[in-house]
Amino acid sequence: MSRQFKRHYTVVEARALLPSVRVWLRDLRLIRQEIDGMDERFREQLYEGADLGGRMVNEWVRRMLRLRELLAEFTRRDIQIKDFDRGLIDFPSLRGDREVFLCWEEDDDDIEFWHDLDTGYAGREKL
Repeated sequence: MSRQFKRHYTVVEARALLPSVRVWLRDLRLIRQEIDGMDERFREQLYEGADLGGRMVNEWVRRMLRLRELLAEFTRRDIQIKDFDRGLIDFPSLRGDREVFLCWEEDDDDIEFWHDLDTGYAGREKL
């Protein structure tokens, strides 16, 4: 049977990753805020005709690289960020021989729901 994902998580395995996922999401938000602030400063300076470079651009590049590293933590594990602002995360899993997602939202204490690959959050069901 052909599968969409290479990695499938049991509920126990996905739960074990939640502390790391929480840290990655927190760090992603912080870096995104920093990049947004830098982007705004760049826009202002470019509007005024400045030629950008130096320390500020180097810091922006460092933040972008860190953002990429954090996103790679999810990608290499086949964990999907469905809604960044809500912290909505899907872990590929199996229910019998069917591929599904274990569904978790950042404010949740635990993983309590799953849904089919094509139904999304609205089609979730209790574990």
